[in-house]
Order: sequence, then structure tokens, then C-alpha cells
Amino acid sequence: MFKHQRLLENMHIPMWLIKDTCWMLQFKLVGTIVALPTISMAIYLVIITRNFPKRFWPNLAVLFWIGANTTWMLGEFYKFGFTVPAVTLFFAGIVAIFVYIYIIFTSPKPQQSKD
Repeated sequence: MFKHQRLLENMHIPMWLIKDTCWMLQFKLVGTIVALPTISMAIYLVIITRNFPKRFWPNLAVLFWIGANTTWMLGEFYKFGFTVPAVTLFFAGIVAIFVYIYIIFTSPKPQQSKD
């Protein structure tokens, strides 16, 4: 299961890079089209890791980040107010990372044998 998740996470990165490259080059149609599978993959990763907190929270942070990033891109492409929604999503991503850090530092450490 985790190998499948890692593969999806790694496939997700090129989609994100393509979307951001389209944004930089002002390829509005392609950037808009690529945003949908990029966000969809992030949503799917959040869903399949929901029972594994140490994987769920970073994936949720990535989903919020991509959502903010896409909102910003679409706002620039199509001239609508994007600041408040983008900042809200960026902030939610920061909160998700802090939750993840809290989980990491407060979870019990596995016992090591004294063999």
C-alpha cells in the first residue's frame, strides 16, 4: 500500500511542476486544465492516507498548498480577487504541518531491545 502511495506522490510532483510552468509562461488553458488532475491527485492522497496520521497531515498540507497555489494562478489568469482565499489555504497548510509536527514529537517512540 505504501509503495502505491509513494508512486502517486512522486507522480504528483511533475503535474504540479507542469501547472506552475504553464502559469509562469502564461499558458492559461493548459495551466487551467492541468490544475484539475493536480488537485484531484492531492485529494486522492489525502483520502487514502486518512487512517495514517503521519502520512495524512503532510498530504493535507500539500492539498492546501496546491489549492492556494492554484487559486493564485487562476486569479492572475482570469483577473479575480484571489488574495483572501489563497492566504486562507496557505494558512491552513501551515496549521496542518504544525499538527504533523505535534504528532511526530508526541507519539511514543518504539522500544528498542537491549540485545
